[in-house]
Amino acid sequence: AMTESLDYKKIGLRVGLEVHQQLDTRRKLFCHCPAGVYTSTHDGAVLRHMRPTLSELGEYDGTALMEFKTKKNVVYLLHKSNTCTYEMDDTPPFPVNQEALDIAIEQCLMLGCDIVDEVHIARKQYLDGSIPTGFQRTAIVGVEGSIPFRDRRISITQVSVEEDSCREVSDRGHLIVWRTDRLGMPLIETVTGPDLRTPEEVEEAILLIGRVCRSTGHVRVGMGASRQDVNVSVAGGRRVEIKGVPKAGLAPALVHGEAVRQVNLLALRDELHGRGLRDAGDIDVGHEDVTKLVADSPFDHFRAATWHSEQEARANDPGSDLEYGRGDFCVRAVVLRGLVGTSSWPTQPGLSFAHELAGRVRVIACLDQQLTFVHDEEWPDYEGSRQDLERLRDYLHCGDQDALVVLWGAAEDTITAAEEIRLRYVDALGGVPNETRQPKPDGSTDFERILPGPDRMYPDTDSPPQAITTDRVKRLQDTLPPPPWEREERYGTVGVPLPTIHFLIRRGGARLVDLLVEKCGSDLAWTCYFFGERLKGLRRSGVPVDQISDELWLALFSRFSEKPALHEAWKTIVSGLAETPDVDQVLTDLGLNREPGDVPENVGSAIETEPFQQPIHDDNQRERFLMGRLMSGLRGLVPAVEVASALASALEART
Repeated sequence: AMTESLDYKKIGLRVGLEVHQQLDTRRKLFCHCPAGVYTSTHDGAVLRHMRPTLSELGEYDGTALMEFKTKKNVVYLLHKSNTCTYEMDDTPPFPVNQEALDIAIEQCLMLGCDIVDEVHIARKQYLDGSIPTGFQRTAIVGVEGSIPFRDRRISITQVSVEEDSCREVSDRGHLIVWRTDRLGMPLIETVTGPDLRTPEEVEEAILLIGRVCRSTGHVRVGMGASRQDVNVSVAGGRRVEIKGVPKAGLAPALVHGEAVRQVNLLALRDELHGRGLRDAGDIDVGHEDVTKLVADSPFDHFRAATWHSEQEARANDPGSDLEYGRGDFCVRAVVLRGLVGTSSWPTQPGLSFAHELAGRVRVIACLDQQLTFVHDEEWPDYEGSRQDLERLRDYLHCGDQDALVVLWGAAEDTITAAEEIRLRYVDALGGVPNETRQPKPDGSTDFERILPGPDRMYPDTDSPPQAITTDRVKRLQDTLPPPPWEREERYGTVGVPLPTIHFLIRRGGARLVDLLVEKCGSDLAWTCYFFGERLKGLRRSGVPVDQISDELWLALFSRFSEKPALHEAWKTIVSGLAETPDVDQVLTDLGLNREPGDVPENVGSAIETEPFQQPIHDDNQRERFLMGRLMSGLRGLVPAVEVASALASALEART
C-alpha cells in the first residue's frame, strides 16, 4: 500500500476538469428574478422530500436511488427579493435568458468550440436537495474545442449553460437546509478531456480556463463565482469526481491524495481476491443489536443517555425534530467475516479504509455524529475497553480472521449503516468505485454520493429548442476580445512579467490596456504596469479605482499623451478622479493645468533659498534634497528627468 510518493506516469494518472463559472447577467436563467442578489435572512420556508423518477428508458439512476435512501428532510429558505414560484417548481420556466446564451456562445468561441445549431434544454436529476425541482436545467452550447497548454493542447469536450444550485446552510442528520438566493443564476460548465497528467498541471489548467472565462468581462468574480469538479483516475481504477473545488491552489493536494487512494484501493482489491473474496456473495457481513450488552459500558457513545442529551441540546434549534431517524437508540455490532486487517488498510495519506466506511455511513445512514463508529483494529482506549471488545467479539462468535465494527444511533439508521458497510466491501472487490467526493482543506476527500450515470438525463418538455443563427455567432465573434494566450505573448514581448499579465486578465485590466493603447497610443508596457501593479496600492488604501469609467480613463490617458509630465502625478490624479469624475476639474484643483514657468529659474531660486534642517554631508545628499523640494512644486508639470538635468547643471556651475 502506498501512502506518499507516486510516479504519476507509472500509475497512469489521468485528470479532466468540469469548470463552472457564473455569468454576469441581470436576471436568472429561466425566470425574471435578479441574479447576484444574496441574502442572509428569509421571508418563508418550504419543506420538501425528494423521490426518484424513471429515465426515458424506464430505469432509475443509481445516485437518485442512493439519495432516496437517506430519507432527507429538505428545507428551503426563501426571500422575496430573489425567489419566485419558478424556483419552487410551482410554475413552468420562462424562455431561456438570451443574455446568458450570448455569453455562453462567446466562451465557446474563445475555447475553439463548434457552436450547436439548436440549443436543447435537458433535465439533469439531482436528489440531494440542492435544486427544489429535483433536476437542473442544462443545455449544450458548444462541442469539440481545444486550447493551447504547455507544449500541447487540452481538448474541450463540451460547454454547457445551466442554472446554479442553492447554497447549503446546514446538513445534520436527516435535515438539510438550503438558501435559494443563488438558485437559478446562469453559469457555464466547461468540460475538458482527461488530458492532464500531474497535480501541478491540474492547477495550471484550472487557472488557464478561468482566464479564458474572465477574458470577455461577462462573468462574475469572487469566492463561489467559480468552482471546479476534478475527475481523477489511475490505470486499473475508475473515474472519481472531486466535487466543488473552490480554489485552484487546493487541486494538487486533492489530486495527489486521490491518486494515492486509488492505488491503495487497487491493492486492497488484490488482497481481497487473494483471500478468495471475488463476488458479492463472498462478502459475509452480519450485524446484531448489542444495546443491552454494552449498556453499562463506561464508553459514553454506547450509552443511550449520551445520545438523548445531544437531542435535548438541539431541541430549541429550528427543525431539530427533523434531524433524527426512526427508532430508539441502538448500538449495533457489525461482524466482517474474513476481513481482518481491512479496516485499517491505508487509503488516502493519513487515512484508512475505515474512513471509506464512515463516509458511506455518514451520508446514506445519516449517522453524522462526531464519532461515527469504532472498529477493533483501532479500538478507543478507555477503562474497561478490552473487556468490552472481548465481550462483543465473543457474542458475535468472531474468529481470528474476522473484523468488528460498532456503530450507534437511531435503530433504523444503524440497520442502514450496517448494509452500507457491506455494500462498500462489495465495491472494494472491484477496486475503485465510481464516486463523487467532497474536498477538504487538508487535501483529503470524503464520500458525497455515487457518481451519477446517463440515466439521470432526459429532455425538458417545458422548454422549446432555441436556434443559434450564423448571424448571431458572427456578431459575437466580431466583438470577441483576444484569448489569454495571445495577450500573454503580446504583453510578454515588451517585458511584462507573467504574474502581472495573469492579474490583468483575471481582474479585467487587460481590456482597459488594449483600449487605451489603441485609442490613446499609450505605451503598452507602461499601461500594463499601471493597471497591473500601480493601482494595487490605491485599492489597498481604499481608493475606489474600479469605479472610474472607461470614458474617464480615456480622457486621462489622452492628457498623458498630450503632456507626458502628467504621468509622474498619476497617483494624486487618480485619487482625485475617484472622487471627482472630471479630468479637467481634477487637474485644475491640483494645479496641473498651469504653466510651470522657467525651469532654470525655479532651480536657481531653490538653491538660493536652501533651508537645510540638518547638516548636509555630501553633494549627493544636497542634490537629492533639492530635487525633492523642486518636484513637490513641479511634479506633473515638468518631467523629472528635465528638472534633474537643470539642477545638475546649476550645481556644477556653482562649484
